[in-house]
Amino acid sequence: MRTRVLFALAALFALSAASARAQELDLIIRGGTLVDGSGSPGQRADIGIKDDRIAFVGPAGKHTAKRTLDAAGLIVTPGFIDPHTHTAGDLADPKRSRNDAYLTQGVTTVATGNDGSSPKDIGAELAKWNRQGIGTNAVLFIGQGTVREEVMQMSDAKPTPAQIDQMKALVDKAMQEGAIGISTGLYYTPGSYSSTEEVIELAKVAAAHHGIYDTHMRDESSYNIGLQASVKETIRIGEEAHLPVMISHIKALGADVWGQSADVIAIIDAARKRGVDVIASEYPYEASGTSVAASLVPPWAMVDGKMIANLDDPAIHPRLIADMTDNLRRRGGADSLLMTDARDKSIVGKTLAQIATERKESPIDAAIEILKAGGSGVASFNMKESDIEAFMREPWVMTCSDGSTGHPRKYGTFPRKFHEYVFTRHVLTLEEAVHRSSELPAETLQLKDRGLLKPGYFADVLVFDPKTYADHSTYVEPEILSTGVRFLTVNGRLAIDNGALTPTLAGKALSH
Repeated sequence: MRTRVLFALAALFALSAASARAQELDLIIRGGTLVDGSGSPGQRADIGIKDDRIAFVGPAGKHTAKRTLDAAGLIVTPGFIDPHTHTAGDLADPKRSRNDAYLTQGVTTVATGNDGSSPKDIGAELAKWNRQGIGTNAVLFIGQGTVREEVMQMSDAKPTPAQIDQMKALVDKAMQEGAIGISTGLYYTPGSYSSTEEVIELAKVAAAHHGIYDTHMRDESSYNIGLQASVKETIRIGEEAHLPVMISHIKALGADVWGQSADVIAIIDAARKRGVDVIASEYPYEASGTSVAASLVPPWAMVDGKMIANLDDPAIHPRLIADMTDNLRRRGGADSLLMTDARDKSIVGKTLAQIATERKESPIDAAIEILKAGGSGVASFNMKESDIEAFMREPWVMTCSDGSTGHPRKYGTFPRKFHEYVFTRHVLTLEEAVHRSSELPAETLQLKDRGLLKPGYFADVLVFDPKTYADHSTYVEPEILSTGVRFLTVNGRLAIDNGALTPTLAGKALSH
């Protein structure tokens, strides 16, 4: 009996293998150096793709396909996954939904709704993306700041039990509709008005749906509770709400905390050793991207949306000027703030120091006038290379762009990291950098069958030329596309073919 069963199984496997050999594939990528995302050493191998899945990895042998791509001299990896972007507006706009800035970096999946700000109706947004078509895959967080503002507007009051219940219901609804977790921007209003306990209550709702917690922490510098205390607050939220936490764009921002990367790493390592699931993402730039208001105006001056009125209030003017002056010091002075996106186009490309000199006024007075005229996005040069590299070396730190208008990271993060930190400075090996751009974010975002080059996984495959894979976006010209991606498939379909973007919108809105 046992012999007959074994014989039958052997015959079944033989039939299955013969069927696979006989099946014509859609694509074969032949002759490249395959770095599969796991961290294992790269090796020469071929890949076969059928429909939206990887059919085989290894020698192509007698496999045939409708088309064969020559990857000789090229590197073949999983499509990159960016766990922190600001692409919700791009994906919702049919003119921008192809997500060119990310495809040309080799990114096939983006997360958005970070920093506590997201669309209110998660289900409707995901459905819209699928209906109109998107170029990359995408997932959504529900923003805690969005939820709080829906219930409490821009009040800094402590929520009542009834208001907490309202917010919890909104998070629950979002998770049921497909959000992958909850994000916070505890540095920004109205998130900054929330207590740790308030955040924990909402995070527990996400945890009940097996979601994750993503945060722009309360302080990355010395604005309020400090960098290290903010890391400890994040860990506490994860421990008490019982869910994984992701510190978005981990950094030591400003002169007051430069060099504290070693202490932060020690705090996180200790938490991980006791079982807390803590991970972080980072972008490879010395400048953050924010706004004049977020850089300089204290949160108390923004309560109830009264920032502009408060700028003109003589009763609070001395306190406001003092706080803004101290915040400017933290940022590194007026030379450190470069205007990147403003209604007043005459200031774009200039530092706050240059604008103040031209106007013959103090940097703070110039900043106030900019705010009254509609504000401006800024590139804030506030990080030390030694801290950037220290965080980058940690095995729990992924690559992210935090891509936003006016900052080159939206167009250049991934190729910059590889060109600068892998091929030039050798801070990471090629295999480490690929792992932290593919499998690690896939595991963190709980993306099934993505992040590896493995049979049965979705065919999100990047083929790039290490000689030409480079970023070209700058702080002065931030919207220049990257180069070097030879081929890119999203769910098995070519989004970049021989270096050129195709009209294909093969991305999917991925629900939790």
